[in-house]
Amino acid sequence: MPVFATAPLTLLLALLLVAAPVEVANAAGGDGIEGYASYEPQTTCHPKPRPGTKVLGAWLVKRLGGGGGATGRACGGGASEHKDGRAIDWTLDAGTKSGRVAARKFLARILKTDKAGREHAKARRMGIMYVIWKDRVYSAWDRFEPKPYLSSSCPNRKKCSKTLRHRDHMHISLSMAGAKGRTSWYERRLSRN
Repeated sequence: MPVFATAPLTLLLALLLVAAPVEVANAAGGDGIEGYASYEPQTTCHPKPRPGTKVLGAWLVKRLGGGGGATGRACGGGASEHKDGRAIDWTLDAGTKSGRVAARKFLARILKTDKAGREHAKARRMGIMYVIWKDRVYSAWDRFEPKPYLSSSCPNRKKCSKTLRHRDHMHISLSMAGAKGRTSWYERRLSRN
C-alpha cells in the first residue's frame, strides 16, 4: 500500500492546495491588493479587446485625452498582447507638451503609493503588466522601474520610427486577469460599461 494512502485527509488536502495553480496577477500581495503582474506572453488568439482592456482604454481617453484606446490585431506573425485582446495603444505625441503632460499624469497616478502605503497601487489593481513610452519600459516584474527600451525591429534609435520608439503612442499591456476585468480596479467599472 502506498504511503500516501494512509495519510490523514488534511495532509492530502494540503498537498492538493500546494499543487493547485494560482493566477498570479489576481492574487493578493502581502499588503492586501493584487501582487505585481508577472509576464504572460500571448498564447491564444483573441483579436478583439477584452472587457477590462476596453474599460481602461476608454478611461484613459476620457480622463487624460489623447486618442485610440484598446486595440486588437489579427492573429498570425509574431506574438503580441494585442492579438490576445490585452493591449492598449494610447495615442499621445511625445513631441508635444500636451502628450508629455498626459503621459506624466497617467504614470504618476498608477505608480504612486496609496494612502495605505501600498506602492504602485493603481497599476497593480489595474493588472498592468508593462508600459512602453518614449524609449522606456516600465515592467511590473521590475517594480515599474523605468528601463531603456529599443524595439527588436530597430538597429538603433536613429534608424527607428516614432511608432517603434513609442513616441507617438503609449503601449500598455495587461495581465489576463486585468484584461478580463478580474482585478479590483474593474469591480464597479465593468458593470457601468
